[in-house]
Amino acid sequence: MKICKRIKACIYCVFFIASVLFVILCFAFTNDQARIWRIRKRWARLQLKITRIKVEFEGELNPAATMILMNHQSMLDIIALEANYPKNLAWIAKKEIRDLPIFKYTMTKPKLICVDRKNPRSLLGVLREAKERLSEGRILAIFPDGTRSKDGKIPKFQVGAKVLADKLSLKVQPLLIVNSPDLLDSKAFTLDSGVLKIICFDIVDLNDEKWLENTRQMMQKRLDEERAKVLQ
Repeated sequence: MKICKRIKACIYCVFFIASVLFVILCFAFTNDQARIWRIRKRWARLQLKITRIKVEFEGELNPAATMILMNHQSMLDIIALEANYPKNLAWIAKKEIRDLPIFKYTMTKPKLICVDRKNPRSLLGVLREAKERLSEGRILAIFPDGTRSKDGKIPKFQVGAKVLADKLSLKVQPLLIVNSPDLLDSKAFTLDSGVLKIICFDIVDLNDEKWLENTRQMMQKRLDEERAKVLQ
């Protein structure tokens, strides 16, 4: 069974790289952000179709949100949100990803935001860019845990998300991604079809000084409950 999942992952890896190269080619012919967003969305929907993965939402995506905050488990997290979120997302990612040759153009052309975690001053640039994206009608999207987690534990959230939300008076909606590594596991290099579950929480109260950590704890508790259901 695991061998079959690895074969699927190998085949998909080839398709993924080819599809990203095609997207880069499409980007070369336009600077229109609305068109670039449509290309991204179609690409993401194609990934879900090829992998035979469906996305199931529990709760509602709040149209008033100006930032979505998620736990990170696999590349599938980004694909699922790109395919299903109704507004143009401006992802906030670490600079190291942009430095990878295949991702550099796909991040700069759609005007995504990169942060240099080794340079505290870079946060000022991130604030400026975030404000610009918001003025363009974009929605900020961030993984505050800063790294992928597959053991069921959500790492401590980085303070950058709180700084952005507090400084820009954002309306933050947390989204809990439940089982993406069970479907696409880059470490074990396996791929399986199935249903990816995303749970939508209410907009957080920024008046609570500890809202970021309280949000992480809330998400962890719900993730533990979801994982317990699978084990029953």
